[in-house]
Amino acid sequence: MLNISNNPLNKSVSLEKFTSAQKVMETDEHKKLNRFLLALAIITLIAMFLPWTQNIAGIGKVTTLKPDQRPQSIQSQLPGRVEQWYVKEGDFVKKGDTILFVSEIKSEYFDDRLLDRTKTQIDAKSSSIDAYDNKVHSLENQINALKRERVLKIEQARNKLQQSRLKVKSDSIDLQAAVTQKDIAEKQFNRTETLQSEGLKSINDLELKRLKLQEAQAKLISQQNKLLVSRNNVLNAELDLSTIDASYIDKISKVESDMFTARSNQYETRAQVSKLENSYSNYEKRRNLQFITAPQDGYINRAIVSGIGETFKEGDRLVTIMPDNYELAVETFVEPIDLPLLHIGEKVRVQFDGWPAIVFSGWPGMSYGTYGARVVAIENFIRDNGKYRVLLAPDPEDREWPKAIRIGSGARTLALLNDVPVWYEIWRKLNGFPPNYYQPASTDNKSNSK
Repeated sequence: MLNISNNPLNKSVSLEKFTSAQKVMETDEHKKLNRFLLALAIITLIAMFLPWTQNIAGIGKVTTLKPDQRPQSIQSQLPGRVEQWYVKEGDFVKKGDTILFVSEIKSEYFDDRLLDRTKTQIDAKSSSIDAYDNKVHSLENQINALKRERVLKIEQARNKLQQSRLKVKSDSIDLQAAVTQKDIAEKQFNRTETLQSEGLKSINDLELKRLKLQEAQAKLISQQNKLLVSRNNVLNAELDLSTIDASYIDKISKVESDMFTARSNQYETRAQVSKLENSYSNYEKRRNLQFITAPQDGYINRAIVSGIGETFKEGDRLVTIMPDNYELAVETFVEPIDLPLLHIGEKVRVQFDGWPAIVFSGWPGMSYGTYGARVVAIENFIRDNGKYRVLLAPDPEDREWPKAIRIGSGARTLALLNDVPVWYEIWRKLNGFPPNYYQPASTDNKSNSK
């Protein structure tokens, strides 16, 4: 009933004789509620002073610690066409095992005997080098022979010149003797002519003296002619000496020119042989590149270029391979505001996708299903997603990571920072402040030691 009357019912009727009224009106439940609220307030107040571990949360994925242990794609160094596959996806291959064979698609490499023909050209050019070498030796021998002959000819010409000079001296002496004889014959003729005019000599004696005078004069003229011939022979000998030297210089220069030409051809042929050998090596290397081999031990993940007869360009990816031996790591991404709080060697808790875990972010010691890790690398350049990449490795002091983890699976990370009271953390969260900035103890010790 509605109590809308001016006469309250509870004043005229006693409710204490009713059992239901006694249970309702005489209960002390409000006291229990008060005690509960008081206890809750005390517990909450105590909890406000409990330690809370500040942390930086991040989302990442499982990767490998070393770059050469990560999944890689095998590329082709030359354009070609798929001819034969030797493996299938999921197969295990060792380093050097053939994965597939490709053929050439460029016309200049179609010849199946390209290596043999190039080798033949190399042998022919090498023979030309030997021929030029023999020609150079022959020309060198010819030059040496000409030089020896030149020395002998010059010596012979010098001897002839010396003989001519001695002949000039001899003829000069003979000329002086002829001049003397002519003077004597002239004096005798004059004296006989005087005596004949006085009658002391006969005409016959005078004629004899005249004949001797004429003979002496003729001998003088003949001796003068011989002296001129001897002097001319000296000039001819000097001219021959000069001509021999110039002639042999011309002959030797011509042979040397032929020798230098042969050497130039020899060097040019050697350059051609070297170029052909380089081409042969490139052809051989290119022939080996037609067999795509595994760079390391691992498993074939996916064939990017499939089928037979499919063509591809130079540098195209053909197949992906996952290395067999690797060290697990986790790459996570943090906000730029949290980057100064991370340092190399700091501990991080990791939760892997697919592994059950109970995580208390503020009390990492009470969490279950997380694994320990340490920061090993921090990138200094921001990624396209606006965050910085941090690489984590397993903590050797913590339990081992699960064996069944696969590269590429997701992971959540908690980087542990300072311990602060709960009330301080709530106050920081409400005000939007970042976690407390600090330096690790190891860093402080190093700076103090310095």
